[in-house]
Amino acid sequence: MVKKGSSYRCGECGYEAAKWVGRCPECHAWGTIEERGDARPAIARVAAGAPSAPAKPIAQVDLEAARARATGVAELDRVLGGGLVPGAVVLLAGEPGVGKSTLLLEVAYQWAAGSSAPALYVTGEESAGQVRLRAERTGNLHERMFLAAESDLSAILGHVDAVAPGVLIVDSVQTMASPQAEGAPGGVTQVRAVTAGLVALAKERGLPIVLVGHVTKDGSVAGPRVLEHLVDVVLHFEGDRHSTLRLVRGVKNRFGPADEIGCFELRDDGIVGVPDPSGLFLNRHEDAVPGTAITVTVEGKRPLLCEVQALVSKSSLPQPRRAVSGLDSARVGMVLAVLEKRGGVRFGEQDVYAATVGGMKVTEPAIDLAVVLAISSSVRDVPLSPRLVALGEVGLAGEIRRVTGVGRRLAEAARLGFTHAIVPPDPGKLPDGIRVLEVSNVAEALNAAHHA
Repeated sequence: MVKKGSSYRCGECGYEAAKWVGRCPECHAWGTIEERGDARPAIARVAAGAPSAPAKPIAQVDLEAARARATGVAELDRVLGGGLVPGAVVLLAGEPGVGKSTLLLEVAYQWAAGSSAPALYVTGEESAGQVRLRAERTGNLHERMFLAAESDLSAILGHVDAVAPGVLIVDSVQTMASPQAEGAPGGVTQVRAVTAGLVALAKERGLPIVLVGHVTKDGSVAGPRVLEHLVDVVLHFEGDRHSTLRLVRGVKNRFGPADEIGCFELRDDGIVGVPDPSGLFLNRHEDAVPGTAITVTVEGKRPLLCEVQALVSKSSLPQPRRAVSGLDSARVGMVLAVLEKRGGVRFGEQDVYAATVGGMKVTEPAIDLAVVLAISSSVRDVPLSPRLVALGEVGLAGEIRRVTGVGRRLAEAARLGFTHAIVPPDPGKLPDGIRVLEVSNVAEALNAAHHA
């Protein structure tokens, strides 16, 4: 029986239901339907209250309270937009074992070493001894680094009062529990309550807080969607388990660019920023190899050279294989269809494999032309020039479309010694030191690459 006057709402997506169900019909999340009381509450008048501070012209607002302070980790500061802003709450999410705790230990160490205020690291997933062992291994020990193993929000507030830190790191938000909320740690209600309590603490005291978050199987932040709305900055820590390369990608940032990336290398003795990562995504061959093409992708404001490799071989299967790694499989399939229809390259009975080098994942359309040239080179078994880069989006009619930031991309290619480039028509202002060939369709691009 449904109680009269009651309604039920999903804490994940806001879907309203007339009765309780275990799984939300809208977002398909389990255990998120909560009773909301009276379905139609009476609208009450709100009396005017005394403001906490008088309103002032925007030009007179003090900016010093919003100045970012560098963490000491340059690549992380790049993603944050200069550093941590007082009162900001940062959510760092990533898969288990990717290196989140190692990075944040480095942040705590650099903060303690470069500031008069201490750094407080609260761990709820490991014991204090385990964190100490990792800190010794990575050389991140400092007298102003304070460590606490707690899983209760009220205890964390007590540690903040006792230590008076300049930065607070909580690892992780899914292991913490608030005494004012019901449910087990990691549940929707607890995660929302803990995050709201920490956000209130950050705003009240001007204390920057970094939260570690778990991710689901599809790579998104675990927990209620409101978690990402409550915090100021959302960062994703990405990396292949079999590679040392790690990327910190900005998803949301109220204080800086939301599409910037930072590059790190995970080593036995810790994590190190990589200020010039283009060489990580290239294979230097003594001789030119068929099936490889170089392009320049842009992540945030950073141009990165990327090598695309393709292998086309005769198939022994009734249905030839199409496999990709680091690329969008649907877009590669479209490029294959355009290449066969508009470029005259036939591979109907051949397996096609396409991949990027160094574990890099590229989804922007500017890489299309490089995929075309790499596949064509593998089919013909003729290598491209090792000093050639290719930029351009491929349309279904076989046309080569313009991409953004061609000048910035080519400047990075010229800096690394590339001398030729194939680009779409009307590329704009171009840098010196690189010869540009403009092509308007796939056929022209294949001919230009053959004679470059």
